[in-house]
Amino acid sequence: MSDYTESGLLASMATDEETPLVDENTPQFQPLNHKRDVYILSSAFLLIFLAYGAIQNLESTINTEGDLGTTSLGILYLSFTFFSIIASLVVRKLGSKNALILGTSGYWLFTAANLFPSWYTMVPSSLYLGFSASIIWVGQGTYLTSAANSHANDNNLPERTVIGQFNGVFWGMFASHQLVGNLVNLAVLRDETGGSTSGTTLLFILFLCSMTLGTILMCFLNRRNGKEEAQQYSSATFSSTVVSASKSFLNLLLDKRILLVIPLIAYSGFQQAFVWAEYTKEIVKPVLGEQGVGGAMAVYGVFDAICAIVAGRLTNGLTSITMIVLGGALIQLIVLLWLLLNYSVTGGVLATLLPLLIGALWGIGDGVLNTQLSALLGILFKHDLEGAFAQLKLWQSVSISVVFFISTSISLQTMAVIMLVALFISVAAFLFLTIKVEKAFSHSDS
Repeated sequence: MSDYTESGLLASMATDEETPLVDENTPQFQPLNHKRDVYILSSAFLLIFLAYGAIQNLESTINTEGDLGTTSLGILYLSFTFFSIIASLVVRKLGSKNALILGTSGYWLFTAANLFPSWYTMVPSSLYLGFSASIIWVGQGTYLTSAANSHANDNNLPERTVIGQFNGVFWGMFASHQLVGNLVNLAVLRDETGGSTSGTTLLFILFLCSMTLGTILMCFLNRRNGKEEAQQYSSATFSSTVVSASKSFLNLLLDKRILLVIPLIAYSGFQQAFVWAEYTKEIVKPVLGEQGVGGAMAVYGVFDAICAIVAGRLTNGLTSITMIVLGGALIQLIVLLWLLLNYSVTGGVLATLLPLLIGALWGIGDGVLNTQLSALLGILFKHDLEGAFAQLKLWQSVSISVVFFISTSISLQTMAVIMLVALFISVAAFLFLTIKVEKAFSHSDS
């Protein structure tokens, strides 16, 4: 070997020894802590919705002039319905994390509007909150399911089980907002003579602070699928993206599986609005008074949260979802039959406990539907999460707005009949889905 070759070889070896095995300038990708993200997401929603949920419960009693509060909620959910159609497009363009952060702004503005309630503040803020709510909920479902799928893949766990567990954690923490928010209501608000209420300004300021903390917390979430989203939409024009999203929305709407789930989604909206529009007004207020609404809703929230956590841990596939949904439906069926056939407002200690018992049982059913619907959509439509959760919020908001607008003109018994019919239709369609589609879906998923 020549001196030139030997010197070159030695120089090369020396250079190799000095060169680090990993380039310090090369970005190092650490695996995401998916459980951390779920707890951050859940805590942020708790901070935001402990405020909004309490305000929503009070809206029809503190803004009574011209039915401003009730009308604002009706406008809100109509706006929610409309914007749910395009929510998946917005979430895809922004990414789920950015959509979550932007979505918090509507809740903040709606709370601020209640400091100066008028048609000029409440109506615009309600319209904007409909938009914000649509994207924050589509973003939530997309983000949570993506985190569950990633956690399952990273740890070689069954996706369906992890989806159920993550939804249980989220909905359990979320449902506790009724407890925390209504306890704050009880601590701050005071009933004055003449039917007026004091302390609302302080309450709304506290709620604005809570929402601000929730928004800040959202900023600590890890981004998900950012690279894929950038590749998918960087070269797409706005018009082509709108057309693509519209086709995706319509194609999903024609899917047999979503058609069979829509009745259950609609019923979940009915039963939520039933609590806000009928339970507090027709069951709690006549017995416990306005000051008792917060306590009753706190009981509802406690059982909702406990049931959501338990139901999430028991979820490991379509069969378990079916059994859990049937259990929750049976509990709400018993309550509806009780209200329709035998319930009456009477005196005594037992009469005081009955509204709380009804709230607890109803909370169990709500906890079941929240966790199981989210898990079901995450399992069935994991390739189009934004579209599936847009369908969820669309049909929920439609049914909620219907209840708000008809509740003022029908009796409690008539509402119970409507709820019974909706429950039977939704359960029948859901059972048809599990019987006829489960085998084909399991085969395609394996």
